[in-house]
Amino acid sequence: MDSQVTTITTDEGRRAAFDIRLRVFVAEQGVPEEIELDEHDATAAHFLAEAGGRPVGTVRMLRRGGVGVLGRLAVLPEGRGSGLGAALVRAVEERARREGLAAVELHAQTSARGFYERLGYVAFGEEDEEAGIPHIWMRKDLASR
Repeated sequence: MDSQVTTITTDEGRRAAFDIRLRVFVAEQGVPEEIELDEHDATAAHFLAEAGGRPVGTVRMLRRGGVGVLGRLAVLPEGRGSGLGAALVRAVEERARREGLAAVELHAQTSARGFYERLGYVAFGEEDEEAGIPHIWMRKDLASR
C-alpha cells in the first residue's frame, strides 16, 4: 500500500490528526478527551501518515529547550504493523535535526517501550502513570544517529 508522512499545514490535516488521536487514545484506551487535546497542540509541529490516500497515523513534536518532545503518536488499527509508526518517529527526528535540537524525548506507554527501543531510544527515570496508563521517559541523542 502506498504510504507517506507529511507535515500538517492545513485545518483539514489537523482535524484528521485529532480524529485519529481521539479514536486511538479516547475511544480505544479510555483517555479523557479533555487531556488528550491540550494547549500544546497550538504550538506543536504535527505530522500525518497516510496509506492508500487515507489518514491513518499522526504524531506531534514540541520543543523544550534544546530537545524535541515526541508525543501523541497514534496509528489506526488498519495501519499498525505497516511501518507507519516508525516513519512518523523518523519524521519527528528529521524535523528536530533540521531545527538543531540535540535529542528527542518521549513519554512512552510501557507497552510501546520495545517499539521505541528498536528505533534507538533509551529509557530513563522511573515508570509513572499518565491517564491511568503506565509510562516511561525515553530519549534518543540525535548526534549519534
